[in-house]
Amino acid sequence: MQQTQTGKSLKIGRVAAISGLPIKTIRYYEEIGLLSPIVERSAAGYRLFGESVFNRLAFIKRAQSLGFSLNEIGEILQIRDRGELPCQEVKHHLELKLLKINEQIQALKTLKAELKEILFAWQDEPSPGSIAKTICPNIQTD
Repeated sequence: MQQTQTGKSLKIGRVAAISGLPIKTIRYYEEIGLLSPIVERSAAGYRLFGESVFNRLAFIKRAQSLGFSLNEIGEILQIRDRGELPCQEVKHHLELKLLKINEQIQALKTLKAELKEILFAWQDEPSPGSIAKTICPNIQTD
């Protein structure tokens, strides 16, 4: 077990207080394996952490802020736990996310153009025939 500078392991409440994460979140990260190699149990069953947990939690937070799923984060942490630097894997995920964002931007531009077109052709008083055939004639065709 990794110990702090004072030689003591930290209980989950202290880790939560220092990291700013809820205890429930830290427990969940442990349950899904994100903290597996750095958490141990005391004889009484308490979770015990060394200071390295803060680096790991900081990575998880940062990766999530960049749009990584917990599954993706787990894959990256597994690479690191094997003693390898996962930067190429991180780069690959970032490139895929950038492609997806570009696709979403294009889809939003298309939607924006469609909305502008609808508003440009808007009729406050549609024809009686179109009213009878549609729910909202301005967004539906006859």
